[in-house]
Amino acid sequence: MIKRYLEKHILSSMRDKMVFISGPRQVGKTTLAKEIGAGYYAGKYEYLNWDNRKDRKTILNGTFLADKNLFIFDEIHKYKNWKNYLKGEFDKYKEKFHFLVTGSARLDMYRKSGDSLLGRYRHFRLHPLSLGELLDENRSSLIPFMEPFFSKEAGKQKELFTTLFRFGGFPEVYLKKSEQALRLWHNERTDVVVKEDIRDIESVRDLSALQILIELLPEKVGSLFSLNSLREDLNVTHKTVALWIDVLEKFYYHFRIYPFQSTTIKSIRKEPKLYLWDWSEVKDEDARLENIVASHLLKLCQFLFDVEGYRAQLYFLRDKEQREVDFLVAIDNRPWFCVEVKRNFKDIPSSLKYFSEKLKIPFMYEVVNQDDMDIIKDNVRIMGVAKFLSSLV
Repeated sequence: MIKRYLEKHILSSMRDKMVFISGPRQVGKTTLAKEIGAGYYAGKYEYLNWDNRKDRKTILNGTFLADKNLFIFDEIHKYKNWKNYLKGEFDKYKEKFHFLVTGSARLDMYRKSGDSLLGRYRHFRLHPLSLGELLDENRSSLIPFMEPFFSKEAGKQKELFTTLFRFGGFPEVYLKKSEQALRLWHNERTDVVVKEDIRDIESVRDLSALQILIELLPEKVGSLFSLNSLREDLNVTHKTVALWIDVLEKFYYHFRIYPFQSTTIKSIRKEPKLYLWDWSEVKDEDARLENIVASHLLKLCQFLFDVEGYRAQLYFLRDKEQREVDFLVAIDNRPWFCVEVKRNFKDIPSSLKYFSEKLKIPFMYEVVNQDDMDIIKDNVRIMGVAKFLSSLV
């Protein structure tokens, strides 16, 4: 059993608030919620899934078993008035029960309609398994504007990274380590996201075209993302493809990062880069390497925001002269460290030196798929990808 990285933070927050856990389908939200119920509430919890007819009736009737201490609401965001419902039940029973809410859509977006839940909940985004989580490293070393601590367990890092890189970080398929299971899981997950999750909530008429879009997106990973090219491929309007991309992002299929804006560089202003939550879908290994690093960095930023309250953001660097660095992590719009991803080390890219001087970036890394690499040159640390990722959440 893998102990998830958010467990203790969720428990701490449930003392006086509802807790929302969102994340991609099959990332482990329900398993985590039930393990918390079984392990910390002596089994005195009730699990209610909106997709189950009996559970839905219980929810709508507002009848709760008196001998329970924790109530887990799964997929309740599919109920039109879910926010008002939770607000009312929490206000009535907050002294008696604890509430844990899970969902496969971005609950932080759905919260914007209806009555406010401000002050009544904490929201955590659960990510796929990562190298740091599997190593169960001490995260207390992750302090903004300090250099992360890099572990020396090279053998274990390499083995875990190889499995993560091939099978992705979703627990079910990661633990099976089977190529057949991976193929079946990809097919089933796409069908469920489109035909169940999105269909139940969003007004998307052409679900077959949405599935074609999903098939196209892995090829777009790591490059500047253009809606116009997708519009032409799908033969739909710009407005339609923009809506579909937003919907898929809302349901944690992909995420986009944007160029960092600063008066000291001539940044491009619009085009984002796109990455998948499940990097195992990316066939090109160079693009998948960039995606796995992007996913680990996003997990770090969202952990620092959800748990510690730091306004951490993930960007990339690109200016009008087409100089580019893959990633920049910033706190309150102040650069903390930047990362360039390469398959092998040849030399330090001139763009890395340029942006580090212009933006006064404290730490610079070139991350390569070479396990034995760890050197410093011109204030840039060049290191193996497994060692670098092991220092993150």
